[in-house]
Amino acid sequence: MLKKTWLCLMLLTMLVVPLAGAASAYTSNNWMGEVNGSLSLSSLTIPGTHDSGALYEPVYGTAKNQDLTIAQQLSIGVRYLDIRTRHFKNAFEIHHGAVYQQQNFDSVLNTVISFLNSNPTETVIMSVKEEHTAAENTRSFEATFNAYTSKNPGKWLLTDRVPTLDQARGKIVLLRRFSATQLPKGLDATAWKENTTFTIQNTAANLKIQDYYKVSDKAKKWNDIQSMYNEAKNSNPSWLYINYTSGYKPGIFGIPDIRDTKDYVNPKVLDLFTANTRGRFGISAMDFITSEHASKMIATNF
Repeated sequence: MLKKTWLCLMLLTMLVVPLAGAASAYTSNNWMGEVNGSLSLSSLTIPGTHDSGALYEPVYGTAKNQDLTIAQQLSIGVRYLDIRTRHFKNAFEIHHGAVYQQQNFDSVLNTVISFLNSNPTETVIMSVKEEHTAAENTRSFEATFNAYTSKNPGKWLLTDRVPTLDQARGKIVLLRRFSATQLPKGLDATAWKENTTFTIQNTAANLKIQDYYKVSDKAKKWNDIQSMYNEAKNSNPSWLYINYTSGYKPGIFGIPDIRDTKDYVNPKVLDLFTANTRGRFGISAMDFITSEHASKMIATNF
């Protein structure tokens, strides 16, 4: 009897221990620390936000894109930030269109760098785009950007190739949506097209982006999102896929309704990642992301 009991316990241990060891002990702050560092960033599923700094609006539904601050976004696992900057008096203000978002680029960078210093296994892919009308400057947008990066040069990875996670850990990877003369300066996304799905094929990196944002047909928007997820999951892992789930309904006199698209799309994104628990889905750039969205995306990496 004792021998049988001992054998049963041994068999149970053999079954349980490998399963326990297979579980990834990550949190939303350090989930990349559990990912194989030799993998390219293009091989991952990465939660992100569209117009990451857009927290304020003069009229409901017209300019706000997030409920969470950038610090809160990072804490729930967001690793792609879409930063829109107005060039004003040789500095960058955060804008959504004409609407000043009551913060500047220094505050964004301080938040991101502080997070990376506390979580050195992580990286943040940062899209930087010029927004609204430049005014009262004595230098180029690129020169002002250089002034920012020179404050913390060790925290930036300005490679024009999609890096591995180990190469990017602890750093900001630039996705550049502004022209530059000093190259390489980040992943070159200056050939960004408006309101469609498109590819950018550079010598060093290939990108595919879905950014249908004037959403007159919500069913089409969702089909475009799904198509990108399916392609990212089943295609060449060297391509970087960026899938903007965001958009707005064009209203009377061109007034946008941002929440109309979000209310339709965000529950569908959640359902998709509830059903698809493993695989490579690229970057999702969302409006009004939640911790539930982010956690389900992150889980597909394990």
